[in-house]
Amino acid sequence: MRNRLSDETHVILIVESRFSFCVLIDDPKTTIHTIQMKKLLGLLMQAFRGEGLNYTEMNINRAIFLLAVPMVIEMSFEALFALVDAFFVARVGVDAVAVVGITESVMALIYAVAWGLSTATTALVARRVGEGNTEQAGESTAQGIFISLTLGVIFGLIGFTFSKEILQFMGASTSVINAGINYTKLLFLSSPSIIMLFTLSGALRGAGDASKAMWSLALANIINMVLDAYLIWHLQIGVVGAAIATTIGRTVGVLLQLYLLSRKNGNVQLASKHFRYNLEVILSLLKLGAGNTGQFMIPSISWTAVVMILAAFGDNAVAGYTIAIRVIIFTILPAWGLGNAAAALVGQHLGAGNPEKAESSAWRTAFLNMTFLTLVGVVFYFLSPQIIGAFGNSNPEVLAVGVACLRVICFGYIFFGIGMVLTQALNGAGDTITPTYINIVSFFLVQIPLAYALANTFHLGSKGVFIAIVAGDTVMTILSIMVFRRGKWKSVKV
Repeated sequence: MRNRLSDETHVILIVESRFSFCVLIDDPKTTIHTIQMKKLLGLLMQAFRGEGLNYTEMNINRAIFLLAVPMVIEMSFEALFALVDAFFVARVGVDAVAVVGITESVMALIYAVAWGLSTATTALVARRVGEGNTEQAGESTAQGIFISLTLGVIFGLIGFTFSKEILQFMGASTSVINAGINYTKLLFLSSPSIIMLFTLSGALRGAGDASKAMWSLALANIINMVLDAYLIWHLQIGVVGAAIATTIGRTVGVLLQLYLLSRKNGNVQLASKHFRYNLEVILSLLKLGAGNTGQFMIPSISWTAVVMILAAFGDNAVAGYTIAIRVIIFTILPAWGLGNAAAALVGQHLGAGNPEKAESSAWRTAFLNMTFLTLVGVVFYFLSPQIIGAFGNSNPEVLAVGVACLRVICFGYIFFGIGMVLTQALNGAGDTITPTYINIVSFFLVQIPLAYALANTFHLGSKGVFIAIVAGDTVMTILSIMVFRRGKWKSVKV
């Protein structure tokens, strides 16, 4: 096809790899390239606005695009919490970085609960929206809020009370504990905000209003970045400033989400009538959430075990791993956004009675995710010294561990990109038990024992731990592909 239309041509059908559409051309000088760019920009604006669309009735590629764009950006903002904190804290000192890494490895258990409840809320809300039952979607969201607040208060009080004992159990040195005990206490106290932010984001994603979750995370991150700079650099209150900034940012994000959910222009319209205890919905969320939480708790426990193994090699090893893992999270969470898009589409298509479209949506999203993470892995391998060095820590041992971590783990990205989408697709279908079994094998039977053996028995040190991480993720992907192809998830009822 010619690049420029002839003067006699007025109507043309443009067909390309991702979207098919007809365009009426009044200006004969208009180019195909211009039409395609206008279409792409229009889709981007539609994705950013979030209009409560019915994704079950549109082209699969279009639905993936409209959901994935805000979800990827949302997860990028969630990753920024970790990356920004690491950037500012790295300039405080090795002890500060170490306490952040150790605390976050324990907080990962709370994040697992938050992810579990978020995924359960996404599955339930997506299924109800797919069925056209927006009232029950709102009721499910309200019950998720009750559970989030209850669990958040319990975890926060326990963590705050036993912060010192937790750090000691994790192998933190005395200097690390003295430098960061208040950081740990404050971060545990923020548990209600953490779980609420995840749950409400899950509700918005399940409803197809992913752009609202994106904007709430954007605001939370802007606040976090500004306060980090002010508290850590200007007021010089050290690592505790990072905890204050993150807590305030997340709390404001939650308040914005509640406001957006209460408006009348979305698929879920939260109202006061929904805030009545509904034991049936609560039990349904807890059932789904238990499977999801167990599923996410397993890699969180594995993360904790990895930090404990690394702690035996000194604070520098933990600090280097902490910086590298923050960079890795910055790319993993956007990729997780594609997985969330797959989960929402699978749930809505199953609710609408379209299992074939649900399956096709998952596979196409998995391919996109694999491509994205493969490109990221190439960048990590060749630019890891510059990336780790950008955090301003000049300790050569810290830099060496961080570079080794990026270069080893990036080899598993091509597999992990597929696995994370397919496990999320299973969750979106309401099958939360199978991914839990997959994680038990991948992390408990492969990753943790292999990490210890390679690091200690085979004397590979921290690099052995990083190799074990790749091995566990690869096994998870292989098992996910096998289970997803069997198709039993298509008949799950929620």
